[in-house]
Order: sequence, then C-alpha cells, then structure tokens
Amino acid sequence: MALITFSSHMHKDKTVYAVAGSHRQTVLELAKEHHIPIDFGCGDGECGTCLVKVSSVDAKRSPMGAPLTDHEVGVLKEMGHITQAQIDQMRVDDLCPTQWRLACQVVLRDEDVLIEYPSK
Repeated sequence: MALITFSSHMHKDKTVYAVAGSHRQTVLELAKEHHIPIDFGCGDGECGTCLVKVSSVDAKRSPMGAPLTDHEVGVLKEMGHITQAQIDQMRVDDLCPTQWRLACQVVLRDEDVLIEYPSK
C-alpha cells in the first residue's frame, strides 16, 4: 500500500492509503473517495482545473506515477508547466519530467507521495 498525503493551504493535510497495483484509480478518484476537495472541471484531462503537484516523500527519488497521458501533455504544455524539450526527453526516457500533473489523469504506483493542490 502507498501512503498518499493531500496538502492544501486551505485545508488540513490528510493521508490516505492507496491500494498498490490497481493501476486504474486516479488521484482525483482517490480524493473524491476520501472527501478531499480537489477542484476539477471536466474530469477528462481537457481543462486543467485539477492541476496538482506530485512529490515523492523519499527525497532521493522522483515520483514514479504513470506516464503523462496525451491529454496531460497538451494541457500542461498550454499552461506552461512542461516544455517541448521535456516532452521529447520523456518519450526517450519514459520518465515523467515534471511534478505538475492533472489529478484526473495521474495513476499512482506503489510509492508514498505528497499531492499539493490549490483549493477555493
């Protein structure tokens, strides 16, 4: 099981367990399940409303969440959170080049992470 800590300046931090190996549940679905108020619009990776910052709890490693989806790449590039050079390198390395993710798209793996989200 992975420990996922959700953090916002407007709400008390909340740590939940995520079942390792599901490889299907998104951060947004996990947040909804545990009544964590991550803002979202479409839920399909088109609008960017559910932008979150994903950091590994272990400072020695970067998050290993599932690779960026095509929707994420487009929205993050449009929002200025990823460059074309990072996208090209990601295609070669198969590693996520940015901590910025869309909660409706990112699927976490068996790792402890901090999810920072803005809230209204």
